[in-house]
Amino acid sequence: MTAAYAIALTGGIATGKSAVAQRFAQHGVAVADADVVARDLVAPGQPALAEIVAGFGAQVLAAAGGLDRARLRRVVFADAAARRQLEAILHPRIRSALIEQAQACRGRYCVLAIPLLAECRADYAWVDRVLCTDAPRAVQFERLTQRAGIDAATAQNMLDAQVPRGQRLALADDVIDNTGPLPALDAAVARLHQRYLQLAAARPER
Repeated sequence: MTAAYAIALTGGIATGKSAVAQRFAQHGVAVADADVVARDLVAPGQPALAEIVAGFGAQVLAAAGGLDRARLRRVVFADAAARRQLEAILHPRIRSALIEQAQACRGRYCVLAIPLLAECRADYAWVDRVLCTDAPRAVQFERLTQRAGIDAATAQNMLDAQVPRGQRLALADDVIDNTGPLPALDAAVARLHQRYLQLAAARPER
């Protein structure tokens, strides 16, 4: 699928995926982020935003015409059918964009940040390796409730909507426990960076 060795970065919500992705980027690694793609897809004027409004009503729009992400979040994490409806709109588009970005990578390896990898692993069967960030549920809850627009009930719904922690970890080739100090995270990413360079060099050409 891609010339570059592809690492899928996943993990439960609020386990530090963005912090890990940022550190790989600091090593010069190309990072494609599903969340960034999703934000671009729902910008004003985009077809996906029009589909979301058609499916969920104008109440999910903010006054300026953009998506009211906090309101939509409350809707979809309180209703599994609504969440599946939103995923059906966004996931195929996100997958196509990530494939394009991975194919455009000219480095030895690339990182694809895919929060919901466990829910759609078959769609990304072409990745070479899976890296999972991890933190206990209590830590996730505390971090979520510190974010703007997320109350305790929404945080619980978001955590309940995820696949079980053990299921995510079972997919992983590598795991980062992201509950320690930042220097420990820096060191973990640095070690993995060297490991991935070695693995990329050893993979046969496609």
